Amino acid sequence: MSEDNDVVRTEKSGGKAAKILYRPVGIVSSIVGGIVAGQVFKQVYKRVAPGHPDDAPTPLQSEYRLREILLASLLQGAIFAVVKAAIDRGGARAFERWTGEWPGD
Repeated sequence: MSEDNDVVRTEKSGGKAAKILYRPVGIVSSIVGGIVAGQVFKQVYKRVAPGHPDDAPTPLQSEYRLREILLASLLQGAIFAVVKAAIDRGGARAFERWTGEWPGD
Protein backbone atom coordinates (compact mmCIF):
# COMPACT_ATOMS: atom_id res chain seq x y z
CA MET A 1 0.00 0.00 0.00
CA SER A 2 1.39 3.39 -0.89
CA GLU A 3 1.60 6.29 1.50
CA ASP A 4 -0.79 8.28 -0.69
CA ASN A 5 -3.65 5.90 0.10
CA ASP A 6 -3.05 5.74 3.85
CA VAL A 7 -5.51 7.60 6.04
CA VAL A 8 -3.96 9.55 8.85
CA ARG A 9 -6.11 9.67 11.94
CA THR A 10 -5.32 11.77 14.92
CA GLU A 11 -6.87 10.94 18.23
CA LYS A 12 -8.14 13.89 20.19
CA SER A 13 -8.37 13.52 23.90
CA GLY A 14 -9.70 15.90 26.44
CA GLY A 15 -8.87 16.41 30.03
CA LYS A 16 -10.89 15.31 33.00
CA ALA A 17 -12.43 18.78 33.32
CA ALA A 18 -13.67 18.65 29.71
CA LYS A 19 -15.32 15.31 30.35
CA ILE A 20 -17.07 16.61 33.46
CA LEU A 21 -18.19 19.82 31.77
CA TYR A 22 -19.50 17.85 28.79
CA ARG A 23 -21.78 15.61 30.87
CA PRO A 24 -24.77 18.00 30.86
CA VAL A 25 -24.32 18.57 27.11
CA GLY A 26 -24.17 14.80 26.58
CA ILE A 27 -27.32 14.21 28.62
CA VAL A 28 -29.27 16.86 26.75
CA SER A 29 -28.01 15.61 23.37
CA SER A 30 -29.03 12.06 24.30
CA ILE A 31 -32.55 13.18 25.15
CA VAL A 32 -32.81 15.23 21.96
CA GLY A 33 -31.37 12.30 19.99
CA GLY A 34 -34.00 9.93 21.36
CA ILE A 35 -36.81 12.31 20.49
CA VAL A 36 -35.47 12.95 16.99
CA ALA A 37 -34.85 9.24 16.37
CA GLY A 38 -38.40 8.40 17.46
CA GLN A 39 -39.87 10.96 15.07
CA VAL A 40 -37.63 9.83 12.20
CA PHE A 41 -38.62 6.21 12.81
CA LYS A 42 -42.34 7.06 12.79
CA GLN A 43 -42.01 8.84 9.44
CA VAL A 44 -39.92 6.06 7.90
CA TYR A 45 -42.27 3.35 9.22
CA LYS A 46 -45.30 5.11 7.71
CA ARG A 47 -43.59 5.01 4.32
CA VAL A 48 -42.23 1.44 4.41
CA ALA A 49 -45.38 -0.09 5.90
CA PRO A 50 -48.34 1.67 4.27
CA GLY A 51 -51.67 0.44 5.49
CA HIS A 52 -50.34 -0.22 8.99
CA PRO A 53 -51.34 2.00 11.87
CA ASP A 54 -49.11 4.96 12.68
CA ASP A 55 -47.29 3.07 15.42
CA ALA A 56 -45.02 0.11 14.76
CA PRO A 57 -46.03 -3.24 16.24
CA THR A 58 -44.72 -4.13 19.66
CA PRO A 59 -43.69 -7.62 20.79
CA LEU A 60 -46.84 -8.10 22.86
CA GLN A 61 -49.30 -7.38 20.06
CA SER A 62 -50.61 -10.80 19.04
CA GLU A 63 -52.18 -9.65 15.77
CA TYR A 64 -48.75 -9.20 14.15
CA ARG A 65 -46.48 -11.93 12.89
CA LEU A 66 -43.07 -12.28 14.53
CA ARG A 67 -41.40 -11.33 11.26
CA GLU A 68 -43.19 -7.95 11.17
CA ILE A 69 -42.26 -7.22 14.77
CA LEU A 70 -38.60 -8.15 14.25
CA LEU A 71 -38.29 -6.10 11.05
CA ALA A 72 -39.87 -3.05 12.72
CA SER A 73 -37.51 -3.45 15.68
CA LEU A 74 -34.51 -3.82 13.39
CA LEU A 75 -35.43 -0.66 11.52
CA GLN A 76 -36.06 1.24 14.74
CA GLY A 77 -32.72 0.17 16.23
CA ALA A 78 -30.77 1.09 13.11
CA ILE A 79 -32.39 4.53 12.89
CA PHE A 80 -31.86 5.15 16.60
CA ALA A 81 -28.17 4.21 16.41
CA VAL A 82 -27.46 6.42 13.39
CA VAL A 83 -29.35 9.44 14.74
CA LYS A 84 -27.77 9.09 18.18
CA ALA A 85 -24.26 8.80 16.74
CA ALA A 86 -24.79 11.86 14.53
CA ILE A 87 -26.17 13.98 17.37
CA ASP A 88 -23.51 12.82 19.87
CA ARG A 89 -20.75 13.59 17.38
CA GLY A 90 -22.25 16.99 16.58
CA GLY A 91 -22.50 17.81 20.29
CA ALA A 92 -18.87 16.81 20.86
CA ARG A 93 -17.70 18.96 17.94
CA ALA A 94 -19.74 21.96 19.15
CA PHE A 95 -18.29 21.49 22.64
CA GLU A 96 -14.79 21.43 21.17
CA ARG A 97 -15.45 24.65 19.23
CA TRP A 98 -16.74 26.37 22.38
CA THR A 99 -14.05 25.16 24.78
CA GLY A 100 -11.12 24.12 22.60
CA GLU A 101 -11.08 20.64 24.20
CA TRP A 102 -12.45 17.35 22.95
CA PRO A 103 -14.83 15.84 25.54
CA GLY A 104 -14.19 12.15 24.84
CA ASP A 105 -11.65 9.47 25.57
